[in-house]
Amino acid sequence: MLDEPIKPLPSVKSLNLDERKVRLGERMFMDPRLSRDGTVACVSCHQPGKGGADGAARSTGIRQQLGGINAPSVFNAALHFKQFWDGRADGLLEQMDGVVHNPKEFDHTWPEIVTKLGNDTGLVNDFKAVYPAGLQATTIRDAIATYERSLLTPSRFDRYLLGEPNAISADEKKGYQLFKQYGCVACHQGVAVGGNMFQKFGVFNNYFGQRGNPTAADLGRYNVTKLETDKYVFKVPSLRNVELTAPYFHDGSVTTLDKAVDVMFLNQLGRPAPAEDKQLIVQFLRSLTGEKLETRP
Repeated sequence: MLDEPIKPLPSVKSLNLDERKVRLGERMFMDPRLSRDGTVACVSCHQPGKGGADGAARSTGIRQQLGGINAPSVFNAALHFKQFWDGRADGLLEQMDGVVHNPKEFDHTWPEIVTKLGNDTGLVNDFKAVYPAGLQATTIRDAIATYERSLLTPSRFDRYLLGEPNAISADEKKGYQLFKQYGCVACHQGVAVGGNMFQKFGVFNNYFGQRGNPTAADLGRYNVTKLETDKYVFKVPSLRNVELTAPYFHDGSVTTLDKAVDVMFLNQLGRPAPAEDKQLIVQFLRSLTGEKLETRP
């Protein structure tokens, strides 16, 4: 089914990742010492049991500070063309810097982190065994990024795309056809079912006017480019594992997948749809939930 707008995930094995770096990166991903006061780690906002997100409308960082935006899933994020909702980071390494330096997230610096971790003899030796340069900011970043690249979540829908017609149900197949017919695939396609373009939130309706209480985060891409045309423009989120990552949208304003589909029809498609059609689309979206977290190279 190679002509479909949605493409199957690659296998982790095909990425040829260094398993030692994956393991080391996983340890760093879980390590709260990357934050200044040792209370927050990458996993705090990107939890495997919550679809790679944290289940909160806005995440809590260092000193219990509330962030300004919903944490996206780390699962399959390495496949995205940009990182963060506003696309201000080109890749995983730059994204990591943003988190470390953000005063509401880790509020730290790499030199201080290296000094702190340098007191851990076991960790220093483990880095030396994997990286000739040893424990450095560059090697910590590389290890974490390597681990994140391994966080692929193949789903039943991938098996369907790869030639297993019974991997998804008849209703899920109907939902996928409707997903295409209504035009959802205009933004949600490719290997990540999104994550590969920017789009205005509120193409047909003033979403922010209806919601009220505007915030700086609502300006989206404008905060990066300062272009008027980029106001309310965001990276299109991936729909993989969307069943697990409520609440939805950059503002975490919607708590159910059914309601999120309603919001999309109103604001992005500008058209009504029968309740039955929307429910079938929801069933299709649930087929994108990963059957396993494929982290081993």
